Formats: sequence, structure tokens, C-alpha cells
Amino acid sequence: MNVASYIFGIVAALLALSVVIEMLRRRRLRERHAVWWIVAGLLALLLGIFPQALVWAADVVGVEIPTNLAFFLSLLVLFLVCIQQSAELTDLEGKTRILAEECALQEERLNRLEKAYSRRPSGADENS
Repeated sequence: MNVASYIFGIVAALLALSVVIEMLRRRRLRERHAVWWIVAGLLALLLGIFPQALVWAADVVGVEIPTNLAFFLSLLVLFLVCIQQSAELTDLEGKTRILAEECALQEERLNRLEKAYSRRPSGADENS
């Protein structure tokens, strides 16, 4: 690899980290959602600074081409993000169902109160 490739990798990793940190700072991304993105960005930064670490890790794991290991690790991070998002979606669906049920019960209660109030004689309001 030439120097431009190394610099590009480092700049891309720093850019990704800065975007995640800025989104955290502006509260557009919550901490628990940013964890895997920060891990991926730091891993990319480390591999950009020390590219031989990927070659070493590929040798240790037994992967013939180091970029295949990088793709596998990237897919692993994306898989973990998908699992986290799916778990949170399931939780939110349950909470939404409970809120819809509570809203329907409140609406029914309000309708009953309105019907009971409309049946009262007009003079009963003044004595209450």
C-alpha cells in the first residue's frame, strides 16, 4: 500500500468518529446506539495507523487475505448493530401497544363521562 492509502484510511476513520461524536454532542444519537459505531471507528483508526496489525491478526486467525478479515469484522459490527436495533424495536412495539390500549381505555372512560354528563338535568349543574 502506498502512503496515500494509509492517509485516506486514517482520515476516513477520523471523519467517521467525528460524525458519531458530533451526533452524540447534538443529542441526535444516544450513547447506547453509538457504542458499536465508536468501536468500529476506533478499530478502523487503529488499523489505519498500524496496518500490519491486520496482517498479524489474519495470520493468527488463519485468514489468507487480511482484507477478508477486515470485511468480516465490519459485517460483525453491522450484525451487532442490527441485533441491538431489533431488540429496541421489539421493546418499543410493546410499549406502543400498551400506550394504544391505555389511550383506548381513557377514550372509553371519557365517552362514558360525557354521556353521563349530558343526561343530567340542566339544573343539577348549579347545585354541584
